[in-house]
Amino acid sequence: MKSIEELKAIKARMQAEINTRDASTDADTRIVVGMATCGIAAGARPVLNAFLEEVRNKRLSGVRVTQTGCLGMCKLEPMVEVFVPGKEKVTYVKVTADAARKIVADHIVNGSVVNEYVITNV
Repeated sequence: MKSIEELKAIKARMQAEINTRDASTDADTRIVVGMATCGIAAGARPVLNAFLEEVRNKRLSGVRVTQTGCLGMCKLEPMVEVFVPGKEKVTYVKVTADAARKIVADHIVNGSVVNEYVITNV
């Protein structure tokens, strides 16, 4: 760090990430990434980071990215559940960072489920 301005910029960036991850309401769309050891070993951390980055970069309000423990099917990790108010939960499996970006663009922004990663299609 070279200046107080740099520190303030880091603080603002991290606060925005915390706001994206916390304080969800029933009216928010939730993206939940499985982050148990099985998910992390399968690559869930870059997936979580990709979701956070996409939601932040697209400045999506009413979208929260959170993490949870094991979703119960370790061989299908990394797994992600998307909860859109008034719609059925969608479970994505074998998600990569690139798939996460596609899910945000297609499912979260445009309302079109990305079928190639849906659990029923694996």
